[in-house]
Amino acid sequence: MNAIFANRYDAGRRLGQRLQPLAGQPNLVVLGLPRGGVPVAGEVAAALEAALDVFVVRKLGAPRHKELAMGAVASGGVRVVHQDVVRELGVTRQIFDAATERELQEVRRREQVYRDGRLFPNLKGATVILVDDGVATGSTMLAGVYALRQLGPAAVIAAAPVMSREAHRMLADAADQCECVAIPDPFYGVGQYYLDFAQTSDDEVRDVLRRGAAVPATGPIHARLR
Repeated sequence: MNAIFANRYDAGRRLGQRLQPLAGQPNLVVLGLPRGGVPVAGEVAAALEAALDVFVVRKLGAPRHKELAMGAVASGGVRVVHQDVVRELGVTRQIFDAATERELQEVRRREQVYRDGRLFPNLKGATVILVDDGVATGSTMLAGVYALRQLGPAAVIAAAPVMSREAHRMLADAADQCECVAIPDPFYGVGQYYLDFAQTSDDEVRDVLRRGAAVPATGPIHARLR
């Protein structure tokens, strides 16, 4: 099987080309899912002359079914509840709240590591592009889309260089728009489509975000984290 992208930066440039109709649009924000989505998002933001930031998403695993999400928490203090899962498994408020607080602490920790004191963007009325380096099942990206909806953006666009057909279909239903460069079928795993898929470090994430913050963009004003 032949790789499609040299590395995440190459993938981001190619994804940015696909998203060119959005270039220069006012109130446009590109959010990268850490860690691997941030280098991709950096290239997309540069191509579109957009604001760049990071969006941390943590799924809440159900008791005894950790692979099943009963909700999610994300940057900005956002909480998402999957009521059908909670009801079906009989998850109590105490259990749900404990899981929520535990994962919110991890969101806050990662925010401090990645953002270096920068303020979280005010997404109300913005067009938000949520970016990852690839999407296999789509569960994390989907949780991100649901979480972003609660922050009042005008539109949420799910984007990645490569997606499975199933994930693309699911995200196209959940987001206002879903964009990718390739949808291989069959899908063998995100890393298979990169020549270099080395793990992205926290330092690399911070470096990409610092460079993005130094570039003037047409994105929205910022607001303090809740």
